Amino acid sequence: MNNNIKNDISSQIWNMKYRYHAKDGSPLDKTVEDTWRRVARGLSSFERDRDHWENEFLECLKDFKFLPGGRITANAGTGRKQVTMFNCYVLNKIEDSLEGIFATIHNAAMTQKQGGGIGMNFSTIRPKGAYIKGVQANASGPISYMRVFDATCKTIMSAGQRRGAQMGVLSCSHPDIEEFIDAKRDGKSLKMFNLSVAITNSFVEAVKEDKNWDLVFESKIYKTVRARDLWNKIMHSTYNYAEPGFILIDRINEMNNLSYCEDIRATNPCGEQPLPPFGACLLGSVNLTRFVKNPFENNAVIDFNSITKTVTTAVRMLDNTVDISNYPLTSQRDEALSKRRMGIGITGLADALIFMQIRYGTPESTKIAAEIMKTICHAAYRASIELAKEKGAFQLLDREKFVNSKFVSQLPEDIREGILKHGIRNSHLTSIAPTGTISLFAGNVSSGLEPVFALSYTRKVRVGDETETVEQEVCDYAYQKYREISGNTDSNSLPDYFATTDTVSPKEHVDMQAALQPFIDSSISKTINVPTDLPFDKFKDIYMYAYDSKLKGCTTFRPNEKMQGILVRKEEKKEEEKTKLDN
Repeated sequence: MNNNIKNDISSQIWNMKYRYHAKDGSPLDKTVEDTWRRVARGLSSFERDRDHWENEFLECLKDFKFLPGGRITANAGTGRKQVTMFNCYVLNKIEDSLEGIFATIHNAAMTQKQGGGIGMNFSTIRPKGAYIKGVQANASGPISYMRVFDATCKTIMSAGQRRGAQMGVLSCSHPDIEEFIDAKRDGKSLKMFNLSVAITNSFVEAVKEDKNWDLVFESKIYKTVRARDLWNKIMHSTYNYAEPGFILIDRINEMNNLSYCEDIRATNPCGEQPLPPFGACLLGSVNLTRFVKNPFENNAVIDFNSITKTVTTAVRMLDNTVDISNYPLTSQRDEALSKRRMGIGITGLADALIFMQIRYGTPESTKIAAEIMKTICHAAYRASIELAKEKGAFQLLDREKFVNSKFVSQLPEDIREGILKHGIRNSHLTSIAPTGTISLFAGNVSSGLEPVFALSYTRKVRVGDETETVEQEVCDYAYQKYREISGNTDSNSLPDYFATTDTVSPKEHVDMQAALQPFIDSSISKTINVPTDLPFDKFKDIYMYAYDSKLKGCTTFRPNEKMQGILVRKEEKKEEEKTKLDN
C-alpha cells in the first residue's frame, strides 16, 4: 500500500470508492498518486496546454490539499462514459398531474442510475382529499407520491456502489405540512429521503408575533393553524427524530446571484446547494489541515497565500469538469453549461483549529474561520474572472444585474469592477458540503465545518448494498498527529482546545455557521449535534436563533432510543454493550 494512506479506513475508502479498477476487478490505480494523476490528466484533457495543467492540477490534489467531490475522484480519467461527475441535482418543477409526477419519477430514476442524488419540492402537488374533477375522485396528496419516489430510489444502486440520496421539500404553507412533518415517524417510511420544510419570512414573523397561519393550495385555504403550534411541531419532531430540517427559502432567493433569471424551491440532499429546476452541484473542498504552519506550536499560523493558490487552480479544475462530465438528462446539461455553477468549500476546519490550539466555538475560532472563508471566496471570484477573460463568461450573465445582486454587491470593489469589465466564468463559486467520505479518504480529517465528532469512534461503513455494513474504529486526524508529536496517549489529559461535538453548545454551532455564511454564495450543510440529555426547553429555540443569525438553513441531530447515527463514540458503544449485558 502507498505511503500517503496510513490508516485502514482511509485505505478501505480509497479502494472501495475512488480507486480505478479494471472490469476483472484488478486495480489500475496502483497507488493513491496514480489516482491523483488520473484525475489531473482527465480534467486537463480539454486544455490547450495539457501537460502544464495536468501538472498544476496534480500539485493541487497531492497530499489531499484539495478534495474534489467523490464523483470526480472516482470517474475523472476513466473509461466510464455513462456516469456523472456531479454529486447532486434538483429535479424539475413537479406538474400536478399523474403524467407530470411520473415524468419526474423517470427523471429521478435516470439521474440516480448515473450516481446523482436529487432534491425535489412537492409543494406543487395538490393536498390529500382535494377534489380532482377529471376523474371525480379525491387526491392522495404529495406524501403518497413521495413513497413511489422512495421505492424507486431503493431499487436503483447508483454507479460505484453509491446508494441514491433524496431531499424532499414541502412549503410551510402547504395543507399537508403536518403529515409531512410526521412522515418518517414509523422508522420505515421514506428511508431514502431527507426532509426539509421550506420556511418563509412571513411564517417566521407569524411565529414571532403569535399569529394564525393559513395552509393554502392554489389560493384556497384548507386549514388555519396557530403559527407557533406548527413551529413547535417542527421543533418536537427534529428533537426526537432529527427531521425535518429547515430551508429558509426566501433568504435563499434574496441572496441568489441569479435571482434575476431563476427561482429556487429545493436543495440537493444535504442542503449545501440550493438549485433551480434541473440544477446540478459540482463540489470540492480545501483541506485546511494542509495549510497550518507549525502545528501545535505557539507560532502556528494559516498559510493564506497557499490557500489562494490552491483555490485559483481548483476553480479551473472544477470548471473543466462542467464540460467533461456526462449528464443523466439533457436539461441538466443545458442548465449546467449555461451557468457553470460550482461550490468550493472547506474540510478539516476543526482539526486546523486544534493545530492552532484554538477551541472550536470560541470567538477566536469564528474569527479565524471567517478569515479563511473570505480568502477562499475572494480567490475563487478573482480566478473565475480571469477564466472569463480566457474562455468567456457563463451564458446567462447579465453583468449589471449580477453585480447588483445582494451577495456580489458586498464583494470587494476590484471583483465587482472585474465582473463588469470582463464578465465571470461561473455563476456561483462557494459552498460547504458535509465531506464525510472524502474526509475519511484524506486520513479522517474533521468533516466540513463540523467540530471533531470524537477523538476516536466507531463508524459504520457500507460495503455492499444498503444492508451490508462493517464497523471501523477511527481516530481523528489532529488527535493522531498530537499523539505522534507529544507522545501523550491519555485522552483524559488533553488541552482544552480538543473540543468535540458533544462539548460544543448549540449556540456555538450556529455561531460558526453564521461566521462563514457571508462568504458562501450557495449554502452550508451543517448538522447541529446536541447531547441526548439536552432538555427540549434549551433545544427549541435553535432554529429561531439560526434564522436571526441570517443562515439559509440547518439541521439538528440528538441521538436517542429512536435515532442512531452512522458514527458511534467509544463510550456510547461501551454503554450500549453494558446495557445489553444487564438485560
